[in-house]
Amino acid sequence: MKLSPDETIFWQHGFFTLNLTIVTTWAVMLVLVIAAALVTRNLKTGIRISRWQSILEMLVVGINNQIEDIGLKNPKDYIGFIGTLFIFIVTSNILIILPWYEPPTGSLSTTTALAVCVFMAVPFFGIANTGLLGYLKSYIQPTFIMLPFNLISEITRTLALAVRLFGNMMSGGLIIAILLSITPLLFPIVMQSLGLLTGVVQAYIFSILATVYIAAAVHDSKPMNK
Repeated sequence: MKLSPDETIFWQHGFFTLNLTIVTTWAVMLVLVIAAALVTRNLKTGIRISRWQSILEMLVVGINNQIEDIGLKNPKDYIGFIGTLFIFIVTSNILIILPWYEPPTGSLSTTTALAVCVFMAVPFFGIANTGLLGYLKSYIQPTFIMLPFNLISEITRTLALAVRLFGNMMSGGLIIAILLSITPLLFPIVMQSLGLLTGVVQAYIFSILATVYIAAAVHDSKPMNK
């Protein structure tokens, strides 16, 4: 039984390895690019809009509301990053309904890359909001003694993000595979539904945690002009 799509290798030369994780990751990105182009090519501002535009608007409004509820006052500044995270992860996870498909989020390399993106986004938005000096001062608040602890927190929460998503997706896939092998005629539909629900929930949790970390960086940093 495979623990990760990394174990399925299509081609290897030297240090470069083309495995299932890379293939499915690029496939998901291609699907999202094509879908975005198709949905946004005929956007309208009138009362009569297409069904796909309605779905897109509900998704954007929902993400904006979540960002604002967490405490970021200008969600439009963050939805590009956070929305992309959510849509990529949720699409990767819900495509398990396709035969022979294994989500790239079941690979530690993918979840680590996503966590590193969050790790880099936190200082990016913090510096953009308060300036470099204002952001760096947040590491010594409320006292300079907190500096090593704040630095350790940045690293550990990045690791936690990566391992949490990977662990939940991998364990969920293993449980489904085990149950399907035991009772292949009884559980397929139920377990696929459970897998879809788990995938959506994990995408939501990852995106919310990323938003919380960014909000903390923005709020904890004092603007230089204040």
